[in-house]
Amino acid sequence: MSGRVDVAVVGAGPAGLAVAHALTGAGRSVRVLEAAEAVGGRMRTLREHGCLIDTGAEMLPPATSYPATWRLIGELGLDTDRGAVPRIRGALAVWRRGRVRPYAGRPLGLLTGAGLSARARADLLRLQLRLARAGLDPERPERSPLGARTLADLLRPYHPELRERLLGPLAAGFFGWDPDQVAAAPFAAHLASAGSSARWRTYRDGMDTLTRALASRLDVATRHPVTGVTVLPEGVRLDSPASTVTAHAAVLAVPAPIAARLHPRAPDTERDYLDACGYAPMLRISLVLDRPVEPVRARGGFVTLVPAPEDPLLNAVTVDHNKHPDRAGNGHGLVSLIASPRGTAELLDASDEHAADTLAARAEHLMPGLRRRIEAVYVHRFRYGLPAPGPEAIRRRPAFVTRPPAAVDYAGDWTALRPCSEGAISSAAIASERILAFLTSTAERTPAATTPTEE
Repeated sequence: MSGRVDVAVVGAGPAGLAVAHALTGAGRSVRVLEAAEAVGGRMRTLREHGCLIDTGAEMLPPATSYPATWRLIGELGLDTDRGAVPRIRGALAVWRRGRVRPYAGRPLGLLTGAGLSARARADLLRLQLRLARAGLDPERPERSPLGARTLADLLRPYHPELRERLLGPLAAGFFGWDPDQVAAAPFAAHLASAGSSARWRTYRDGMDTLTRALASRLDVATRHPVTGVTVLPEGVRLDSPASTVTAHAAVLAVPAPIAARLHPRAPDTERDYLDACGYAPMLRISLVLDRPVEPVRARGGFVTLVPAPEDPLLNAVTVDHNKHPDRAGNGHGLVSLIASPRGTAELLDASDEHAADTLAARAEHLMPGLRRRIEAVYVHRFRYGLPAPGPEAIRRRPAFVTRPPAAVDYAGDWTALRPCSEGAISSAAIASERILAFLTSTAERTPAATTPTEE
């Protein structure tokens, strides 16, 4: 691999690829370095056993909720095929007392119950109205009127079923969060902006559709792990067993703990924020079945949340062949089991066989006969699953946001404490603007600077 670049981007998930896309569009030369053998990060899709197996992210809301994502979809022409980003039928339900309770996350759920008592439903409506009036900005959680309070603090005045049966399982299943540890502002802003689960969508050809489309237009080197980043007078050096790369600037589009490890001499303001950005590990088991199976009385639904009172280790079941029929071919079924935070802690380092057997056994009461239908198992472990922003990250973020542009910048959902693909993609615009400002200022100061190269 040879050539000279203006910017090196570490990480080929949606954030890194979106940064590279923006900088390339601005006329800069960019190389993306990815440690894995394929692009996508937490939006990667495996194509195995005749199935499209989404390893992490599952869905996306409409353009009103994810504007940066949908702008990028439009730029890449992915919206010209009306069936490319279809709506998910029966997106969210809750398991309670031996059956699926549908319509969770939808206005209809306030009428049907969705597994909640009448008093809890009334409190859910009261909470939704409060959040709607709060003017929450998902890109600026530090400005929230909720301050640095935890999610548990937010839910404490309301009926306990909201935490135990709906919002607690939602935070745990989708984000891996413990309500006692994470700040309320990011969750509340995401809840308010995502809207009704009836409007959720997926990518027909796998959740990596967007990242694959981006990568096809960019200079991406997979199997190129970066082990260290050093700022030099003439640029930035990125060390790697594959080869050492130098560039005028670099963007670290990796989880905050990895960015902190790669760039140990980051300025104090950056270091303080990086250290405050906690992460929740995630464990997901995908099962290829000999035929489609779904939870009892699920009626074609997709995600079933399993509250901790129902099972302490299993947090959610996704019926991927109901998400879109192309997820499982040749008459197969495809189901994924998502561990609870406690289940993840117990099973993350277990063998694939033990982790799969444990969660499959737990899912038997939802899906009788599940284990005898299994033909293949795929285990997805994310030690840095999603940002788990605590109160300290909320307090540290203002100084991080207002820091001056520098040779090393960052992209990812953690930069805005918005744990979703929209947070990752929207961060790319900020990072690219900051890098362009730095490159412009550097060129003005040293017009005769040498061109960085790869060694």
